[in-house]
Amino acid sequence: MNTLTKLALGLMGQLKPLPAVGDSVAVRALLPPSVSGGMPLMSALARRQSLREFAPEPLAEQVLSDLLWAAAGINRHDVDGRTAPSAMNAQEVLLYVAMPQGLFLYEPKPHALRLVVASDVRRVTGHQDFVDTAPLDLVFVADHARMKLVPAAQRQAYAFASAGAMAQNVYLYCASQGLATVIRAWFDRDALARAMGLEADHHLLLSQTVGGIKPAQAG
Repeated sequence: MNTLTKLALGLMGQLKPLPAVGDSVAVRALLPPSVSGGMPLMSALARRQSLREFAPEPLAEQVLSDLLWAAAGINRHDVDGRTAPSAMNAQEVLLYVAMPQGLFLYEPKPHALRLVVASDVRRVTGHQDFVDTAPLDLVFVADHARMKLVPAAQRQAYAFASAGAMAQNVYLYCASQGLATVIRAWFDRDALARAMGLEADHHLLLSQTVGGIKPAQAG
């Protein structure tokens, strides 16, 4: 679906998800993350870039596991420490994963995906056409109920900072693994909140598309 069609449907309140494709299991266990190896940090920084064309093939199970762990996983189990920082350790940014099989919430402690909506929400995650068919779209959502120690006037800024750190983790992982990704903030917030079934104290922050690099872009 092209951008103009999406904008028109949004104005009419008709931008909606598609039926799920594949097995929408309630809980999708992920493989243990591979936390060693990979590209050296400085090399990954040198290769970090935004790409907006994606191969449609799904990510391999190990790649999906490692990607989500890089974004929001636990790297210090004794203190429930995460791979990305948050103000006062509020851990307020929820990571949703939109795939053909449905919309899932990434749960760091069990390192698993929990089904939230049994629909293909990808096309609602952005006005761009590429979000419809890319393997997955990440959606960063702030849960203000987790930020009771943060002054109300600062919660949005703190949440965006945390989401930005998570998104950069995704960028570096994608650079290391030869994947394409782009961070996005251009989406119909009302339509996406409805499609995701978000609660009143949940605030949409950013979206990020991830997939394989199209052959023409490789190298």
